[in-house]
Amino acid sequence: MRNICIVGPSKRFLSGLSYYTIRLANALAISNNVSVVCLRKLLPQFLFPGKEHVGKKISDLEFSSNVAVYDGMDYNSPLSWNGAFRFIKKQKPDVIILQWWTSSVAHMHLILKMLNALSLKSKLIIEFHEVVDPLEEAILPIRLYSRIAGRLLTCKADAYVVHSNFDKKQIASKYHLDVEKIHVIPHGLYDHYKQIDRKKAKSTLKIKEKFVILHFGLVRRYKGIPYLIDAFERLPEEIAKNARLFIVGELWEGGDEVVERVATSKRRDQITLMPRYVSDDEVPLYFSAADVIVFPYTRASQSGAAHIAMCYKKPIIGSKVGGLEESMAKYSGTIFVPPGDADAITRALIKCYERPIEVKCDLAELGWDAIASKYSDIIDGIGNK
Repeated sequence: MRNICIVGPSKRFLSGLSYYTIRLANALAISNNVSVVCLRKLLPQFLFPGKEHVGKKISDLEFSSNVAVYDGMDYNSPLSWNGAFRFIKKQKPDVIILQWWTSSVAHMHLILKMLNALSLKSKLIIEFHEVVDPLEEAILPIRLYSRIAGRLLTCKADAYVVHSNFDKKQIASKYHLDVEKIHVIPHGLYDHYKQIDRKKAKSTLKIKEKFVILHFGLVRRYKGIPYLIDAFERLPEEIAKNARLFIVGELWEGGDEVVERVATSKRRDQITLMPRYVSDDEVPLYFSAADVIVFPYTRASQSGAAHIAMCYKKPIIGSKVGGLEESMAKYSGTIFVPPGDADAITRALIKCYERPIEVKCDLAELGWDAIASKYSDIIDGIGNK
């Protein structure tokens, strides 16, 4: 039995990474002693693009009863930092896993890393969910801070985890890391959502159209949603009159552009924009009702929404970019299109309309048992050094 401590975001600032932290901890806890330090307050709430959903109970997913949880560590509270370290010290972890996705939590990670080096000397794994956040990269002071903090955090860790070979190359180059220490573990499926009868889901959402197209996830500039709207407008009239496009997700940077694009679309009456973070109870409605799910990203490391979509065995149209291409390659229902190519999306939509794809593929390697097994191998490997 290994003692493993995971440091990741709580459900207060709920995101896909909150779900990931819970699912990983619960999977590892089957064969290990697992504890979690939750990062509760990540930054001043007014600066958070998703401030409207902060602190709301919109997910029922919880840590298993055998996972010890410290909730939580706040960006502005040294007392909470001390409490987190005292909690970790009590757990006596063989390894600490830091979840990295944004520089806004870098100072908390760095404090735990420093205290661990001075006192506990547990093995350290850093798991990357982003090479760099697009919003942080666009703001000069934050970009500089992110690069400095990233270098300090990543130096002298015992191992690194990424979700694709594409990210492995990017991380190695950006942080000058030894590629032998970087391990690729696929992103696990978000398979905790229930399945709903398609007719019932369409009825609940009051959908009358035959062909339902879904984009799900945070509305951000790199998601390429205007290309999807362009593609929808280019559908032949005989298809378009039977189609509805759902865009479901909280508005972040670039969100206002999407709102304007929908409002001025010639097919705006057939586009439903749901500009908020939907609760876990609502998620199955949209995926069950959809005929095809589209991720027209212009860049991507991974997509949590895509790992929901695969569980519903629906056709997926995805951009051929970065880690997204690699993670979706074994999913037989994927149609890849070049990024920024609305015509290619239109052709893929027509294909799905005229000949629905029956998805048959084995997703066992993306199950959490498999993820936990790969993680255990890495932990055993660094524990023997």
